[in-house]
Amino acid sequence: MNCHFYYFSIHGGELYGYIVRDKSDSAEGEPMRSILIISDKHDVVEPIQSAFTKEHRLGKVSSKDKAFEALRKERYDLIFIDLHVLLESIQTQDYTEALAPFKEHYPTIEIVIMASQDMIRQVVTLVKAGASDYLTYPIVSDEVRLVTESINQTILQRSEIDYFRDQFWRADSLTVVKTKNAAMQLVFNKIRSVAPTKSTVMLVGETGTGKGILANLIHQHSRRAGAQFISVHCGAIPDTLLESELFGHEKGAFTGAIRRKLGKFEIAKGGTIFLDEVGTITPLAQIKLLQVLHDGTFNRVGGDEALSTDARIITATNSDLMKMSDEGQFRRDLYYRLNVFPIEIPPLRQRIEDLILFIDVILKKLNRSHQKNIHKVHPSVFEALKAYSWPGNIRELENLIERAYILESSSVLTPESFPGELFGDEIPAAVFSRDFSLTLTKARQKAVEDFERQYLKDLISRNKGKIKKSAEDAGITTRQLHKLMSKYGIRKEEYKG
Repeated sequence: MNCHFYYFSIHGGELYGYIVRDKSDSAEGEPMRSILIISDKHDVVEPIQSAFTKEHRLGKVSSKDKAFEALRKERYDLIFIDLHVLLESIQTQDYTEALAPFKEHYPTIEIVIMASQDMIRQVVTLVKAGASDYLTYPIVSDEVRLVTESINQTILQRSEIDYFRDQFWRADSLTVVKTKNAAMQLVFNKIRSVAPTKSTVMLVGETGTGKGILANLIHQHSRRAGAQFISVHCGAIPDTLLESELFGHEKGAFTGAIRRKLGKFEIAKGGTIFLDEVGTITPLAQIKLLQVLHDGTFNRVGGDEALSTDARIITATNSDLMKMSDEGQFRRDLYYRLNVFPIEIPPLRQRIEDLILFIDVILKKLNRSHQKNIHKVHPSVFEALKAYSWPGNIRELENLIERAYILESSSVLTPESFPGELFGDEIPAAVFSRDFSLTLTKARQKAVEDFERQYLKDLISRNKGKIKKSAEDAGITTRQLHKLMSKYGIRKEEYKG
């Protein structure tokens, strides 16, 4: 095999390298072995087929519906699709809508658009929206090969970039830095740039967006990773105690100060201190913080000794500190000292494409802590979660998934385990299986079980866990009800009160 070795930095006494195939390598086309042609034109299939060897698996369908059916049965790496077939039934000019169903089946699938020369403007828009490349009619085998080789080369380059990027992130952080969102990719790029430095970082974002996790991520990838990471939620500490909490106090400094106390800046010496909701700190604490930023010195409350710290400061806020400075609520000079390297974190509603990643991480965490095995949500639940505005961001999502997890008795989080208001006016009365791998008899049986389970949950919930009343309302005996509750894993304690 022909290959190049690209070496990068010496780290920890070891030389790291990465093997990359040469363009002349015969395995260059290996990333894509299965190709699906979606076209109703007879003169399209032959030149595409002749562009590939017998080692490739080719499929051919004439419509999108048949394409989705094929994708449900088998995995395809590359799609060639007619423009007019792709845009069929698409009502808007947002062409990402046309590509999304294919990406939902396989996020890494490569899509090549085929169109006439006079449709080039729409084709270019689709490429910008996420298509890999395009071909114009008439289709020529040589052009098919060139486009395929170009896509393969892009895949290889992406793999190299991802490899080098992942060398920076610690193994236990790879789950955190996963994202499909462009704004979050920029956030992680900024973190990667600033983490090795001593610069003060300000994380700006709504409550629940994960500012504390990102602050810890910066610390863990800095040269201070082996030292203390001290987190202080400034908004949760009473004003009278905040100064003491941050800078410490001497014995007798105030009523109740029966002994000397070390402050967080003293403890974090050599490490990182994270000040969450920094916009809430008192004017006096602002002055002391400004002094720390200016020359690294401070005094304990009630003390005269000048102490020093080299702790790196990371702050977070969900407030507009610039506006607060204009209104005299926050020191302007302190704002400029803190705002050396600002990183704005987008809210969850602006990174919905990452929703499935968060759900997966949350469910894996819950499965480790509980005796359950739930790995996904029902499609109607996922659609409702995507449409929700998420005022509480990731923290709200975690709480919602955990609540549903506790209530759920099946292997999938169903709509019945979520608050009804999540679905607005489209609350499903019953969810029937659309798993066409089941026979009609088994599908009918599953639908009955789903209905029984939800009926009993709603009934017992309405009666606040009272078994006798629930059995009477259902027209069955308490013994029958207990038997059904045992079958579906329903516990009356969960519905009392």
